[in-house]
Amino acid sequence: MSDLPAPVDPLAEETLESELVYDGVLLKVYSDQVRCPDGHIATREYLRHPGAVMIVPLLDDGQVVLERQYRYPARRSFTEFPAGKIDPGEGLLACAQRELMEETGYSAAEWIYLGGFYNAIGYCDERIEVYLARGLTREREPANDAGEVLEVFTAPWEEVLEWVREGSVTDVKTIVGVYWLERYLAGEWETPAR
Repeated sequence: MSDLPAPVDPLAEETLESELVYDGVLLKVYSDQVRCPDGHIATREYLRHPGAVMIVPLLDDGQVVLERQYRYPARRSFTEFPAGKIDPGEGLLACAQRELMEETGYSAAEWIYLGGFYNAIGYCDERIEVYLARGLTREREPANDAGEVLEVFTAPWEEVLEWVREGSVTDVKTIVGVYWLERYLAGEWETPAR
């Protein structure tokens, strides 16, 4: 750690005014007035999200545990890796372990942090942290929240990669997860320190 001040981002926008326009159960919507680096005053509307964790559950036989879930905004079902929002005060690994158990009924003996990414930087601050879960054991049936209806199934990870390439899997977090898994299994993905 250095005592030197952090470098100034010449592209940073200065917040002049910030207004919470919607305070929902999951999301908060803001409308801010900002000064751009060129002096222009602009409005920035965006969502604040508590953050999420996604799990890439890899079985010993090379299959991954997946879910199909209806996503209302897109009005269709998607194939996805298990994921969920981080509860207040909850650690990333604890969230991953809880979500995997709740949504699939699996626990894992080994947890490997693969990294994190922002999935919608134009309008949302949500960051998704990604864990690879190995040494899976099916403990029980899934215990989903009311209204959370999921189909849990398994498929070879290479097949999921093919589904991405042909366009039948379009969920961005799942696309990131299967590509990171491919690189990790090939020994080409150095896991970041957590």
